Parts: sequence; structure tokens; C-alpha cells
Amino acid sequence: MKAEFDRFDQTYEAELDDAIAFAGREHDFYVEAKARRLLELARRRLGDRPLGVLDVGCGPGLTDRHLLPHVASLAGVDPSQGMVERARHENPRAEYSLYDGGRLPFDDATFDLAFAINVLHHVDPRDRRPLVAELGRVTKPDGLVAVFEHNPLNPLTRRVVRSCAFDEGVALLGQGELVRLFRAAGLHVADREYLLFFPWRADALERRLTRLPLGAQHVVTGRPCSR
Repeated sequence: MKAEFDRFDQTYEAELDDAIAFAGREHDFYVEAKARRLLELARRRLGDRPLGVLDVGCGPGLTDRHLLPHVASLAGVDPSQGMVERARHENPRAEYSLYDGGRLPFDDATFDLAFAINVLHHVDPRDRRPLVAELGRVTKPDGLVAVFEHNPLNPLTRRVVRSCAFDEGVALLGQGELVRLFRAAGLHVADREYLLFFPWRADALERRLTRLPLGAQHVVTGRPCSR
């Protein structure tokens, strides 16, 4: 993971909105939809227990502001100092720290839920499995790891990535590749779903389409193997 996002710490949302302007929605619509799906997946697998949550590659904390009312605690890490400072300002209830992209600065089995949203495609392919393994290491044995990524099968998604200033030169991951990374990192795959089919809220319909590989993004969840 690189600290190149320091260049975008003050313009991150504007860059996102420019890239998705053709869809007629601002970035927060999609951010909130992913936060909702993450909470749904957590409830499905973890029940209603209070959640200690880790956001890896948190950026300016956009997702976290939607999660904080629903979780017991939240920590975030990012390789960009500028992003960490913005996240601290936006979400004073959370704990944020700088991350060098190697070992996460937490003990084993610390969190109920560890997640990364649109992070892995910015990570060198050789470093992706170790990062997923780190997500598993810091997650409790009965906890959940969740990774969201852009769907390379969706032509509109590819258009967004091509036009987004901070996605230059990235390599997108399909769902099959993400599942293989989870297994290689020692995680039992629990869920694999597609999401963001429509630029409007249609939760009931989206739940019926989770296996259709046409959503703008996809998510894979996993449980740590017995240690």
C-alpha cells in the first residue's frame, strides 16, 4: 500500500464525484449502500453482539461515519498521513493510525469485524495475500473478514476506474480471484455477493441479485480458520 493518496487528501470526494457524475448520484449514496451491506453481513454471521470493527485503508473515514452509530468501537488505518488526519477530524469517536502496509498494528484476535473497501486493487499483487492474512490475524476466531472490490465484469465500473484520478494503473480483482486470496490466506469463505446494481435504493431487489455478476462491486466475507 502506498501513501500516494496524500495528493488527494483534500480532493478525494471531488475526484470520486467527477468519476461517477454520469450515474447521477454523489459518492455518499454508494458509500452508505456499502456500509449498509457490511452491517447486514455482520448481523447475518455475528448476530447482534456489540462489534469492535477495523477499517483497513480507511481513507478520510467516509464509510466509518455510517458505521459508528451501529458499532461498539471502530479503529482505522491508512498509509496516507493526510487521510488519517482527515478521518480523525471527521470521526472523533474512532481511533485512527498510520499504517505502513505490512503487519497491522494490533494484537491477534482483536476485532469482531475487519474490512477493506476498494483497497486491494491499489496493492501490489504479491502483497495482496499477506494483507488478507493480516485481516484474518487481527480478527477473532468467531469474527468476520469482509473485502469489497470493484467488479471488472461491469463496463460502467471500468469506465469509473479509467476516469478516476487515483485509480490510474490499478489492476481490478474479480470475485473468483478474491475468493482464492481468502482461501490462500487461511480464511473459510462465508459469503460472496455482487451489489450496487442500481443508482437508486432498491434493497429488496438487490438481495435477489447478489449472485448476478453485473453489480458495480462485489464483496467476499470469510471466517478465520481455527488457530
